[in-house]
Amino acid sequence: MQHRRSRTLATLTETFWILVLALVVLFVFFIALGAFSPGDVLGLTLVVGLLAVLWVAHAVWESRHRDPHDRAIVRARERRGF
Repeated sequence: MQHRRSRTLATLTETFWILVLALVVLFVFFIALGAFSPGDVLGLTLVVGLLAVLWVAHAVWESRHRDPHDRAIVRARERRGF
């Protein structure tokens, strides 16, 4: 039961960070489209900027602390004899 809860929490965490990235990209898309000016929506610009900084910090932390060898890939490679 604990393993299942841990997997669910990991999935929810990754989903949250994907949604944060999607919001940042959507904001940049609307800015590039000319739908609004960042100066006109200064509060939203600051919030999206903060989300972007948090996402970059999360990505850097994940890249430094995650195991570089995916167990499933290593297992598949060993099974094929590579």
